[in-house]
Amino acid sequence: MRGATRHATWAACAAAVALAAIGCGGGGNSGGASGVFSSSWGDPQNPLEPANTNEVQGGKVLDMIFRGLKRYDAKTGAAENMLAEKIETSDSRNFTITVKDGWTFSNGEPVTAQSFVDAWNYGAGLRNNQKNAKFFGYIEGYDKVHPDSGSQSADTLSGLKVTGPHTFTVELNQKFSTFPDTLGYVAFAPLPKAFFDDHAAWVSKPVGNGPYTVESYTKGSQMSLRRWDGYPGDDKARNDGVDLKVYTDNNTAYTDLMAGNLDLVDDVPAAQLKNVRSDLGDRYINSPAGIIQTVAFPFYDKNWDTSDALKVRQGLSMAIDRGQITNTIFQKTRTPATDWTSPVLGAEGGFQDGLCGEACSYNPSKARKLIEEAGGLPGRQIKLSYNADMGSHKEWVDAVCNSINNALGNDTACVGNPIGTFADFRNQIGRHKMPGPFRAGWQMDYPLIQNFLQPLYYTNASSNDGKWSNKDFDQLVDQANATTDQAKAVRLFQQAEEVVRDNMAAIPLWYQNGSAGYSERLSDVALDQFSVPVYNEIKVS
Repeated sequence: MRGATRHATWAACAAAVALAAIGCGGGGNSGGASGVFSSSWGDPQNPLEPANTNEVQGGKVLDMIFRGLKRYDAKTGAAENMLAEKIETSDSRNFTITVKDGWTFSNGEPVTAQSFVDAWNYGAGLRNNQKNAKFFGYIEGYDKVHPDSGSQSADTLSGLKVTGPHTFTVELNQKFSTFPDTLGYVAFAPLPKAFFDDHAAWVSKPVGNGPYTVESYTKGSQMSLRRWDGYPGDDKARNDGVDLKVYTDNNTAYTDLMAGNLDLVDDVPAAQLKNVRSDLGDRYINSPAGIIQTVAFPFYDKNWDTSDALKVRQGLSMAIDRGQITNTIFQKTRTPATDWTSPVLGAEGGFQDGLCGEACSYNPSKARKLIEEAGGLPGRQIKLSYNADMGSHKEWVDAVCNSINNALGNDTACVGNPIGTFADFRNQIGRHKMPGPFRAGWQMDYPLIQNFLQPLYYTNASSNDGKWSNKDFDQLVDQANATTDQAKAVRLFQQAEEVVRDNMAAIPLWYQNGSAGYSERLSDVALDQFSVPVYNEIKVS
């Protein structure tokens, strides 16, 4: 997410970056520092401000250049203290946070309690237009700094108080028992004074407190990150740095990997899955991750927000042969979804295997009947929108549309609607102008059932891109967040998920494994629970 670059060969090819041509890779055979490796990447939608990033590509960078109060274990996903010395509460509404001493930003500024409070106030402010502002919505005073209508009447959250150089208090507007576990999400990262003193300069070259620093970034070309030798954490980088190279086609990235011009591909394209094990052997990774792929709907379009439209949504779900698509397109690296969360949560964490029931089972005759009862498809045809630049989306979107068309006996009932880049796709979604259903993959921000439900389906939530709204769902989420009984909270969230099911707020498609392939130069390559490479652990030979 989000620039003269290190390799002259790459700079010479910048104008042709869309081709990511072999010979311009800067990988294992291109010279330069032996401890620097290259990885595939995509331009982020927004500038690399922690509170303005809610998509994967930018998140990869922010996770390398920032450390927050909590950090999620790469193997288990458990929230563990990072910069937090301790987080204390007696009522799940008022928290006292102590920040560890001795931490600095890479520009030498100390990380203090004020660094967090200033960052959170900035992220919450309406006039700053941050994508993740809603994550601060539980802090007292949010309604003043980010009102639903009108201009903000306060510059700071009344629920945040700095009580010492390394302590601050947080007062929430209701009980939220799992609030501390959310604080590993990058929106809650601290910010240096340099961010506020010269914002434009900071955005052009972000300064954080993580194990890497940003050396340079050329949009559409490459971001170069380098190890920060002064990093005080115990998760120091075990390599000299990472060159994140922009690819608009992950098949090209895979070709560059095989040609020795790229070291790491962190999303193996569907077209290569048949051959990847023979191509890479042990250098291919396929591991479970907290990711679900869904089809979302524009509920702001009245054609999709009626009782008949519910039948259409249910019918479309039944018209999708998830088993065949995950077997043939994805070579069993996806699992047909039967709920709206992820198996990585486990039953105790709220995963409900089979919750979707009949509505997620392939049943062409029932699908056709439901849609006919509803009077047919809105506009007589649905255009399933997706970004065409990464993720092998064309293949599965075409397969989904073919399945729907076969079930309905109409070759033109569903067509794919490619949108050039991920950034363009997200911008169109943000303007609420989608012409019909659209792909809506979700990678968890933190491993809680709350994160699979509230950001996506709560009224006006940060990632509720289709603008679905249901009072029963909202009330159950509020009750779940308010209880201090963790088991009860999970049950309430499960009840809220049943409301999502009964209204088919989105069509669950499949749970996604993380996949990656890497060159012989690298070792100790692994993906975390979010399917992101654990960059700082990678060694370069």
